[in-house]
Amino acid sequence: MAVSEQDRQPMRAQEVTDAVPDGWRVVLDRLVARFETGDFNAGTAFVQRVAEVADAADHHPDVDLRYPHVSVALRSHDVDALTRRDVALAVEISRVAAELGVPVGTAPDVVELALDTADHGRVSLFYAALLGYDQPQDDALADPASRTVPLWFQDSDSDAPDRQRWHLDVSVPHDRAQARLDAVLAAGGRLVDDSRAPAFWVLEDTDGNRSCICTWQARD
Repeated sequence: MAVSEQDRQPMRAQEVTDAVPDGWRVVLDRLVARFETGDFNAGTAFVQRVAEVADAADHHPDVDLRYPHVSVALRSHDVDALTRRDVALAVEISRVAAELGVPVGTAPDVVELALDTADHGRVSLFYAALLGYDQPQDDALADPASRTVPLWFQDSDSDAPDRQRWHLDVSVPHDRAQARLDAVLAAGGRLVDDSRAPAFWVLEDTDGNRSCICTWQARD
């Protein structure tokens, strides 16, 4: 299928959010949804239909088949952005789900590891070799099979020996961020910094280890 230049143009996250069917969310840099198939055979049948509409569109999602559900992630990798092709395929996948009587569930989170470093070029090859990840792309590493969490390097000018070097970034659907923040605070967490919210909130546990809850909002 020929793809027009208009279909290849990057879309802002809010544009994508406004255009997609119920259940789809922009999380980190992808458009994701989870479908509650209920059992493995129903999931397999759903994935087969997804494959058919993806082949027809010549645009292929990442699909994760589990016993009770199927997660789908979309991104136009050739332009490294979300585009109208992603929205159009999300519409088709939701149509297939409705035909099969498969309800949409809660969109999955995306977790990243982040490492504070003053020179990511110095350490990135080590972590690529250690984890078996692709060679560094800018300030990030990724599993070529998309099985495990990506790793990115956060620039830091601190050389304090006791500084926290590792933290988790947990990207959540934007409409679940407040509930997740409330849950973390109720579990004994402390809000350290919300000056960049809703892009991210910095939180720490009772031992002082910090992590972030992130959304796409206030980023583009």
